[in-house]
Amino acid sequence: MRSVERVVTSGTFSLDGGTWEVENNVWLLGDAEQVLIVDAAHDAEAILKVVREREVVGIVCTHAHDDHVNVAPALADATGAPILLHPADDVLWKMTHPGRRPDRELADGEVLRVGSVDVQVLHTPGHAPGAVCLHVPELGLLMS
Repeated sequence: MRSVERVVTSGTFSLDGGTWEVENNVWLLGDAEQVLIVDAAHDAEAILKVVREREVVGIVCTHAHDDHVNVAPALADATGAPILLHPADDVLWKMTHPGRRPDRELADGEVLRVGSVDVQVLHTPGHAPGAVCLHVPELGLLMS
C-alpha cells in the first residue's frame, strides 16, 4: 500500500542575519517496506518514530535552507540512507553543514524508486537556486 505521511516539526529558520520560529512539514513517501524522507527539519527523533522499521531509501532535501536540512546528517547516520540535494544549493548547504557533503546530487527529470512508487524530480529554482519539486503521477501528487 502506497502512502504519504506528514510529520510536523518545530524549530528555527535563520538567513541573512535573521532568525524566526517556524514549523515545518516533513513528508514520508513510500509503502510498508520503504520510505523516502522529504525534508529533514528540526527533530530527527520525531521523524524516525514515524519511519518505524521501514528502510529509508533516501533523504531528499527540496532545498537547502537550514530549516529543511538541519537534521539530514543525523537521519542519514541513523538510517544509512543517502542525503540527496540539487547541486545549485551547495552554497546554502555549506552554511548549515560546512563539514559534511550531501551523498548524491539530484538532477532534473531523475526518477527515484521507492517501493512500488516512481518519484520524478523537477528542478524548480526560485525559492532557492536548487529547489526541487517531487512529482508522483500515480498518486496525483506534487510535493513542493
